[in-house]
Amino acid sequence: MTEASVPDNSLDYLVIGAGPAGLQLGYFLHRTGRKYLILEAGPGTGQFFRTFPRHRTLISINKKHTGWDDPELNLRMDWNSLLSDGTGPLFTRYSDRYFPHADDMVRYLDDFARTCGLRISYDSRVVRVARPGPFRVTVEDGRTYEARGVIVATGVTKPNIPNIPGIETADTYGAASTDPADYLNQRVLIIGKGNSGFETAGNLIETAAVIHVAGPHSLRMAWRTHYVGHLRAVNNNLLDTYQLKSQNALLDGDVRRVERQADGTYLVTVAFARVNEVTKDIPYDRVIVCTGFRFDPSIFADDCRPDLVINDRFPALTPAYESVNVPGLYFAGTLTQSRDFRRGTSGFIHGFRYGARALHRILESRHHGVPWPARVLPADPAALAAAVIERVNRTSALWQQFGLLADVIVLDGGTARYLEELPYDLQGPPIGDRGHWAITLEYGPGHDRIDPFDIEVGRIGQSDAARAHEGHYLHPVVRHHLPGEPVTAHHITENLENEWNSPEVHVEPLRAFFARTSAVTV
Repeated sequence: MTEASVPDNSLDYLVIGAGPAGLQLGYFLHRTGRKYLILEAGPGTGQFFRTFPRHRTLISINKKHTGWDDPELNLRMDWNSLLSDGTGPLFTRYSDRYFPHADDMVRYLDDFARTCGLRISYDSRVVRVARPGPFRVTVEDGRTYEARGVIVATGVTKPNIPNIPGIETADTYGAASTDPADYLNQRVLIIGKGNSGFETAGNLIETAAVIHVAGPHSLRMAWRTHYVGHLRAVNNNLLDTYQLKSQNALLDGDVRRVERQADGTYLVTVAFARVNEVTKDIPYDRVIVCTGFRFDPSIFADDCRPDLVINDRFPALTPAYESVNVPGLYFAGTLTQSRDFRRGTSGFIHGFRYGARALHRILESRHHGVPWPARVLPADPAALAAAVIERVNRTSALWQQFGLLADVIVLDGGTARYLEELPYDLQGPPIGDRGHWAITLEYGPGHDRIDPFDIEVGRIGQSDAARAHEGHYLHPVVRHHLPGEPVTAHHITENLENEWNSPEVHVEPLRAFFARTSAVTV
């Protein structure tokens, strides 16, 4: 819809931002006929992806060939598509590359918005959100809108610059040249040990004389922690050059000062963590700051300014994706990553697309009298076990949002209601006299401290159901929440190909667990 065809009026919901999260929320609001509008500051969708990542290779995988025909299963390997019940395009049609080009994401988002007919007002930069009653949202050109609810889906738009004297003289990730020839035979310091830092370093390996990557914490690899925001293999070529003595290095410590010299070079003071904070002044030709991004709350008036967490980088949220201190102010997309910060996938499309669906269901139940979708099952342990086994072998939502979203089963007389994809901590107290069951997919305790390639590390056999709770790899967990009682848990043992369908190892132990726990009364 064009800007001219959207009058100033009162809406059910205003969505701020037409990136992937705003489009995902818009799709659900559009499908259910809610009165909504997406306000986008730029001339098109996906403004972030028109600039970032700077070297234009996404780290979200695009695995087209899975051997499966099931669209739900395929979404486990498709980290870029938005949810649309088949009416919108899939990203897998836009690129054959496992790590696709960012321009393909821009094309995809534009097409998704157009195909789904989403109501978007472009070139509509929001400058103020106030709350004299309902929310009043003001756009840069003076237009105002009122809405019952506001969903902020702007992403993290401000560079996260550490408080280091002199750092303002350095280049930033968003502004530094990406032409390797501009760093020919130079000594380069990159501040930040995340993917943006290593992406930048990898681009300079063939031209820079020396590359140092500095940060105060130990390097964390995604293949070990299972957090996809930690260093990915696609960006870790610098580690080879470091350990094979090719002049490059990691500096484990704090950068204390960045001093720009008269000739344009730098003298940087580093306090090394490994040698009792001994400091050293190191010369460089270039310094690039790659320390991530943060939420910009400047548009909010004092009467509805959201509280922030994690060094004020992200909004503080309830389990319903709502501001903890501003009722009716919700967040979607990467802004929800405080829910599972550096543990889960809420900062990435393949995670937050399911968070957006959960948020929409919350809005529907709270404000429109629409109950959470549920199917009815026989209240029989075998039927419950079969439903869970079928679900964990297909679901992408629980797979991607491991430990954060849960299916819930509630007994209701002679039947059971099966509800899908609730935020696990949204459930509240046990439901009903016999409680409820919550089904999640989770890694085992301490999984991020285990080297998955160390053959000396003890592993749980795939037929050892009695030791399933000791498993480190992703596996289903079913918990029974009963009023006044400790939570009891049943772990379904891990499987090499994530197929939990063995009658003896997976199904029968689960059926027995349902039989024991469903028989409990208070």
